[in-house]
Amino acid sequence: MVPARNSKGLLSFQKIVFILMEYWSKQGCTILQPYDMEVGAGTFHPSTTLRSLGPRPWKAAYVQPSRRPSDGRYAQNPNRLQHYYQFQVIIKPNLLNLQDLYIESLKEIGIDPLIHDIRFVEDNWESPTLGAWGLGWECWCDGMEISQFTYFQQICGIECSPVSGEITYGLERLAMYVQNVNSVYDIIFNNAAGEKVLYGDIFSQSEQEYSRYNFEYANTESLHNHFIDSEKECLALLTAGSPNQHHRDHLCVFPAYDQCIKASHLFNLLDARGVISTTERQRYILRVRSLAKACGEAFLTTPNGRI
Repeated sequence: MVPARNSKGLLSFQKIVFILMEYWSKQGCTILQPYDMEVGAGTFHPSTTLRSLGPRPWKAAYVQPSRRPSDGRYAQNPNRLQHYYQFQVIIKPNLLNLQDLYIESLKEIGIDPLIHDIRFVEDNWESPTLGAWGLGWECWCDGMEISQFTYFQQICGIECSPVSGEITYGLERLAMYVQNVNSVYDIIFNNAAGEKVLYGDIFSQSEQEYSRYNFEYANTESLHNHFIDSEKECLALLTAGSPNQHHRDHLCVFPAYDQCIKASHLFNLLDARGVISTTERQRYILRVRSLAKACGEAFLTTPNGRI
C-alpha cells in the first residue's frame, strides 16, 4: 500500500474531519452538527432521512457518531467497533458530477487517484428498519473500502423524487488508510502542539465497557418495555400532531421521529443480547419500519416536505 501524502504532513483523525467539512462547505453544503440520538448510521439523522423526502433542494454534511451494538468486540478487534464515526454528505437533487467531487475530496486528504487504485464496486444499499433502499457503490482504495455512494430511490417506504445523492465516509477506515496503521486504536486522533492523542486513548475503555453492556448486562426486560413505550409515544405524537381543520401542517414530526430512532436502537440492543428469535426479529423490523413510514408521510405535510 502506498501511503497517502499531504502537503501538511501526517493528517490526524480530527484534521481529516476539518478538511472534509471545509471542502464540502465550499461545494455549498450546510455543515451541521451530529444528531443527539443513538443511531445505527448517519443516514438516520433527520437531515438525511426526512430531508431526502419531498421536492425541496437540500445540501448538507456532518459527522455522525453511530452505534451498532452487535459489532462490539471488547476492543480486541483492530477494525470492528460498536461505536464509530461517519462523515455524511447529502445532496438533493443529486449532482451529475458527484463522483468527481468525491474524488476531489480524496485529493484534499492526500489520496491521489493517479497513484492509488480507486475503484467503485456496485453494492446497492438497503435499510430494512428505515424502509429505505438505493442504487449504490462502495469506493475501494487499494483494496480497502473507505466510502459508500448511494442514490436514494426510497426512504421511509416513500419514493424519492427527486433522487438524493449520499456519500458516507467511514472515518476510522479512512484515517487508518491515510495514516497507514493496521489497528483503529493506533489512529492518531490529534497531534496538535506536539501532543499525540491516539484513538485508543479516547475510546478503548468505552468500547470494552459498552461491549459488556451490549452483550452481557443490558436488562432485556427493560429494553423490551422501553421499545413498547417508544413505539406508543411515536404513534401518539403522530396522531396528536396530525393536520386538521385548524392547521394544515403536521405539528410533531421531529419528536415522533426521535421515538422511532429510539425504538430502532432498542431493537438493536435486544438483538445484540441474543433474545430475539428469527421470527421475532422480522416482526421488530416491521414495527420500526411502520413508524418510519408514518414519520415520513407526516413530514410531507410540513412546509419543508412539500412544494
